[in-house]
Amino acid sequence: MSADQNTPSTPAVKAPWLKHMGDTPARLTYLNCSMYEALEQCAQRYPSHTAFLFMGRKTSYRTLVQEVNLCARALKSMGIRAGDRVTIAMPNCPQTVVMLYALNLVGAVANMVHPLSSEREIEFYLKESHSISAITLDQFYHKFEAIRQNVDLDNIIIASIKDALSQPIRTGYMLTEGRKLQKIPKDAPILRWNEFLRRGASYHWKYRAAVQADDPAVILYSGGTTGVTKGILLSNRNFNALGAQILATNPFFRPGDRMLAAMPVFHGFGLGVCIHTMLMYGGCCILVPRFTPDSYAKLLVKYRCSLIAGVPTLYEALLRLEKMRGKDLSCLKGVYSGGDSLSIELKKRLDQFLYDHHAAIQVREGYGLTECVTASCLTPLHMAKEGSIGIPFPDTYYKIVKPDTEEELPFGEAGEICLAGPTVMLGYLDHPEETAKTLRKHADGLTWVHTGDLGTMDEDGFIYFKQRIKRMIVTSGYNVYPSQLENIFDAHPLVQMSCVIGLPDPLKMQKVKAFIMLKPGELPSEENKKTLMAYARKNIAKYALPYDIEFRQELPKTLVGKVAYRVLEEEELSKHTSSLPKN
Repeated sequence: MSADQNTPSTPAVKAPWLKHMGDTPARLTYLNCSMYEALEQCAQRYPSHTAFLFMGRKTSYRTLVQEVNLCARALKSMGIRAGDRVTIAMPNCPQTVVMLYALNLVGAVANMVHPLSSEREIEFYLKESHSISAITLDQFYHKFEAIRQNVDLDNIIIASIKDALSQPIRTGYMLTEGRKLQKIPKDAPILRWNEFLRRGASYHWKYRAAVQADDPAVILYSGGTTGVTKGILLSNRNFNALGAQILATNPFFRPGDRMLAAMPVFHGFGLGVCIHTMLMYGGCCILVPRFTPDSYAKLLVKYRCSLIAGVPTLYEALLRLEKMRGKDLSCLKGVYSGGDSLSIELKKRLDQFLYDHHAAIQVREGYGLTECVTASCLTPLHMAKEGSIGIPFPDTYYKIVKPDTEEELPFGEAGEICLAGPTVMLGYLDHPEETAKTLRKHADGLTWVHTGDLGTMDEDGFIYFKQRIKRMIVTSGYNVYPSQLENIFDAHPLVQMSCVIGLPDPLKMQKVKAFIMLKPGELPSEENKKTLMAYARKNIAKYALPYDIEFRQELPKTLVGKVAYRVLEEEELSKHTSSLPKN
C-alpha cells in the first residue's frame, strides 16, 4: 500500500487537535526509496559522523555503508536474490545492522526473529517466512542445528560478538563471556561471518537491486487480532515514513544525537525507532546486545545519551537502581515509553526521577502496534493529558468505532481503536483471511487497521487506551499468546488440557501462569511439575515462561465447551486482592 493510497487530500476525520501540534506539520513528504537508500543518503551528508557505538568501538556512516556493500556482495555470491527471505536471529550488534541493510540493498526481505526463541519457535519462523538462509550468533547455533533437518536452509551464517570488538576488549571478552560458549564442531555445515565477507570481496558482478518504496523489506511477528502468531510484512515506505513522522514530532533532534538502542531489533520499536530512524537522519545508536538495568544505566550516563526509548518495566527497573543516585541526566532530550501501558503512577514517579536528575523533560507515552511498524500516536511536546497516549502522528488518522464495525462512536465513548496512515503494513504473510479481517477499506476510501484494542478519543483528539479486546498477555513489553503456549503444553504426554492466563505483576505488568489438567492415571506431584517446567524451558521463549504451574482436576468451561479462562483470571485476581493488607 502506498502512502498516496492511504493518505487523503483532506483529513478523513475531524481533527480539532491540530491546534495542539505546534510547529509539527499535518502533512509530510516521504522518501520514495529503499531503507538502504535512506541510509546511503544520510551517509553522503554525514560521512564522518558516528553511526553506532558498540562496546566502545565506533563505526562511522562512511564505514557502515562500505560494510553493507561488502555484505551485499557476499549475499549475492551465495545466490541470494531479490524477494528471497533471510532470517536474522540476532541481538543488537554491528553484524545485525550490516546484514539488515545488505539484504535490503540486494532486494531480499529480512525475517526478524528473537534469538532467545525456543527451537520449536525458530522452526516455525523459518517455515512461516520460507527463509532460505539465516544468520545467528555462535551461542545460538545449536538451536538451528537441532531443527536443521526439518527446514530448508541453504546456509547458516554464524557471527560472533568478539568479531565486532576492538582488540583489547576482545581479549577480555574471550577470557570471560567467550569461555562460556558451547563449542561448534569444526566440521559443522556453517559459514562464519569473516569467511562470508571474504566471499564478498571476490564478488565483482552486479549486486544492487532496483528496490521500490512499496516493496517488502522486513517481516516482524505479532499475534494480530486472534492471538495466533503471524508474520507482518512491512515495506520500505513503512519504515521511511515512520522516520519522517518521528523527526516531525521531535523537532529538537539534531544529527549526532545519541539514542540508547536497548529495545531489540526484532521488535518494531527497536528496529523502527532506535535504529532506522536514527540512521536516516545522522543520529548515533548506542547498541545494547543484552539488556540489564545496570548496563543500561551505565551506558546512559557514560555516553550522555540524548534519547532513550523503552517499555514501562525498563523504567521501573531504572528507578530502583542505587547507582543512579545523584547522576546528571540533563543530557536527555527525549524519553519515550511504549510496548505496554504506562500506569499513571509509574509516569508520575518517572517524571519526578527525571526532574530530580536535572532533566528538563518528561516521559512521553506512545501507542502503536507491529501492524504499523510501531508507534503511530505520541504525547505532544508541549501538552499532556493524564492517562492519554497522545495524538496521532502527521498523516495518521484515528477513529473509535463500535467493535468489528465501521460505525464511528462519539467523543468519550469506548470502542475499537482504528488507524490509517503511511506506516500500515502490506499484510500478514500468507494469511489473506486474517489480513482481510484486520485491514479494511471504509467508506472514506482509507484502509484502516482494526487494532482489537479498546479506547476512547476526547474532543481535542487525545487518545486513551483502555484494554485489549483480544486475548493476549503483555509481559515486559513482549506479546505472549496463550493459545500458542497451550498448544505446547497440550502436546506433552502428561497433559490432558491446559489453560494459560496473565496476572498483574508490579515489574513485568503481567506474568504468565499455566493451569494443567493431567491425563487420567497421572497424579499431581512435584515430580510432574518439574517435568513440565523443564519441557516448557525447552519449548517456550524465556520471557514467556510461566512463573507457576497449577494442577486442576477439571478446568472451568463455557456453555459451548471452551475453557473459561476468564473464570481462572477472576479466581486468581480474587486471591491476590484478598491477600492484600487491610487498612
